[in-house]
Amino acid sequence: MTSVLDDARKATGRHSWREAYEAYSGADESDLTPDDLEQFADAAWWTGRIGEAIGLRERSYAGFSAAGDKLGAARLALALSWDHVNRGAFAVSGGWFANAERLLEGEPESREHGILALSRGITALFAEGNIDDALPELERAHDIAARSGDRDTQVLALVGKGRAFVQRGDVEQGLAILDEASTSAVSGELRPYATGLVYCATISSCRRVGDYRRAAEWTEAASRWCEQADMNGFPGACRIHRAEVMRLRGDWPQAEKTALAACEEVHDFDRLVTAGGYYEIGEIRRRRGDFAAAEEAFRTANELGRSPQPGLALLQLAQGKVESAVAGITRRLAEIGEPLERVRMLPELTEIALAAGDLDTARSAAAELQEIVDSYKIGDRRAPAFDATVNLTLGQIELAGKDWDGAGRDLRRARDEWQEIGAPYETAQARMLLGLAFRQQGDEHAATLELQAAQTTFERLGAKLDEERAKELLGRVDTRRTFLFTDIVDSTRLVETLGDERYSKLLSQHDDLVRARIVESGGEVIKQTGDGFFASFDDPGAAIDAAVAIQRALQSEVFAPEVRIGAHAGTAFKTGASFSDYGGQSVHVAARIGAAAGGGEVLVSRETIDGVETSLGLSKPRAASLKGFEQPVEVVSVDWR
Repeated sequence: MTSVLDDARKATGRHSWREAYEAYSGADESDLTPDDLEQFADAAWWTGRIGEAIGLRERSYAGFSAAGDKLGAARLALALSWDHVNRGAFAVSGGWFANAERLLEGEPESREHGILALSRGITALFAEGNIDDALPELERAHDIAARSGDRDTQVLALVGKGRAFVQRGDVEQGLAILDEASTSAVSGELRPYATGLVYCATISSCRRVGDYRRAAEWTEAASRWCEQADMNGFPGACRIHRAEVMRLRGDWPQAEKTALAACEEVHDFDRLVTAGGYYEIGEIRRRRGDFAAAEEAFRTANELGRSPQPGLALLQLAQGKVESAVAGITRRLAEIGEPLERVRMLPELTEIALAAGDLDTARSAAAELQEIVDSYKIGDRRAPAFDATVNLTLGQIELAGKDWDGAGRDLRRARDEWQEIGAPYETAQARMLLGLAFRQQGDEHAATLELQAAQTTFERLGAKLDEERAKELLGRVDTRRTFLFTDIVDSTRLVETLGDERYSKLLSQHDDLVRARIVESGGEVIKQTGDGFFASFDDPGAAIDAAVAIQRALQSEVFAPEVRIGAHAGTAFKTGASFSDYGGQSVHVAARIGAAAGGGEVLVSRETIDGVETSLGLSKPRAASLKGFEQPVEVVSVDWR
């Protein structure tokens, strides 16, 4: 049995956790010392057996306690305290922590005292947000660890200090401390648990202050470590950070797959990390337009203890539930006072407030956002992502306030900054809004370029709703309509015969008559085309009714010009600066049929009139060769007389 224990101990020393777990599982339990039980617990923890790990740590604690080893018992009590915090059992965690404090009281300084001080500092910082109480404890933990040779605790205290500096606004100094700590993790100085915590704290801190480039660099380093290590639990947290970076860079399928795998791995290890993973999954699904699946992910995140905001509010906004979105984001903002947490909510509040028509709230949110971001500068500049967010927010407000020049300026900055960061979705969002600003400035060419680029990106990412919105703005959403063209026959001869003044009066009477009949039949006048009209109708029957009414009204006049009319139904897309025009093949077919009609004739494509109930007589179908089309089109003439 000694050889089995030797194998287990050696595997633990190599951090070969699966091998260690199997070896310890095969050992005689009566031979396991408290130290063995502690190592066995670590092996169970790293291989995804959190419940078993806690039971083994409790047995190890009991063994140390029975042997009178207060330091060993305190160390296990602190480990159990952290285990129960991660599982959300805060009362149980507090009990174990108090136990550790009692055991260490009056004992000579040891590495366990450093771990105790570290725990106090981390609790003050993360659970209570109390930086003033956290920093002295973290400094004490660092000093004790340095004296006792506990490099893990020393570096973790450094991480806590860096995070505290970032949180209070000393961003440049805080990130420098975190870089130093993470370098220790990269170099292999630390044990796995400390290494994982260092990476997580560093990456999350970079993200919190908008330094996504730095976060991506450390995420890659953490991912390499995760892949090299023989472990199954803690890497889940690393993978969630990796999923966030993947989502930012536009690899949504892999990001969702990575986040789901991470949630499965750490579900029993860390409720808050798992909750964060489900929130990330919800964000990916929301962007794809998969609303039901996104709502499910946000609900799971909420059940695990992570607020579903602001993602849920944006989801509700996309579903048209504006009042619910306003209520949700407003309530969440009222609950949080930590500035960097508010930064995550204020841009979304701005967007939702603008959708609700509340420009004052949007402006107030943007002003607070700018104030907070300016207090978290890295050196003398804003982090690129923060600056891009501010510029996008200002651009949205300026669009709503019809400040086209200001919107163009700020949205152009947002586009360039997000592009530099390497965030395609955010870049496309800025481009779409910038296209609107350019359009209002009268630069339709520039607007089209931005909208086309946005549409292409949304299509590649699978952002269906955003893609449809870009298409709408480009006028590329196909819609089925019936198009009608009218034209005065031989208008040049009429002008020569009547003279300009008399022809002008005749044309005015003609225009009033034709326009009135189109509108009376439920049609929309798209535009006048020289001596005629281009109109659109919901269905073919209404278009034919209008055409017949026009010809009959003209016939009843004492003197009226001869008019030819053509109609064709099909899909088309909207065009023009205000999207009041239509384009596409169906429009051209209708125009060519109108040109092929004779004086006083109503000519309709056969496919358009098929299925239309009418008492009017129809001619036999004939093939008409239309200019610009290789194949002839079958048309029929409507006997309106």
